[in-house]
Amino acid sequence: MPLVTQAQLLSEIERCAEGKSRILIGIAGPPGSGKSTIAEALAQGLRLPAAVVPMDGFHLDNAELIPLGLLERKGAPETFDAAAFAALVRRLRSDTTITYPTFDREADKTVPDGAAVSADTRVLLIEGNYLLLNRAPWSELDGLFDLTVRLDVPRATLHARLVERWRNHGLSPADATARAEGNDMRNADVVLNEGRAADFTVQS
Repeated sequence: MPLVTQAQLLSEIERCAEGKSRILIGIAGPPGSGKSTIAEALAQGLRLPAAVVPMDGFHLDNAELIPLGLLERKGAPETFDAAAFAALVRRLRSDTTITYPTFDREADKTVPDGAAVSADTRVLLIEGNYLLLNRAPWSELDGLFDLTVRLDVPRATLHARLVERWRNHGLSPADATARAEGNDMRNADVVLNEGRAADFTVQS
């Protein structure tokens, strides 16, 4: 699991894409690790048509989580439709135009067919917490990516970022800390402790 810079990772992705009509890059990391930021930076830095596909559109809706007693754990592995996400990743292998669901954070709900990948996109940067999780059904993703990347962030940094995220949503310092520690950091520990090795690691 070599440690690389973003510039080195760009070169590795372009090398991986040689002779292929489309490649899938899995970018995994715990909440607050900067997955979407790095994925967007890579998409802009590549000399090939690229797009970012986030995992967030596969959140189970609140109406499904409430009867399961999982609303307060939203964002945990069991609160996503992992099988549907794996099915999307398999479909994305085809170099056709494909729609996929997104997540509206303001409305706190998924948006069916909220975005699309065009047929001419050569590199898909698929980002999410649990892409390398060694736990069924997430383990179905093993082998579906051409190249995998893990973001390495100190746990204390994750904690600070997640508290700040909730502070930016208007929570008090105490409530933001409770929210981060009660759910987000629990999910982060799952990623940190139960993930498979990646092809490359990037410090974020």
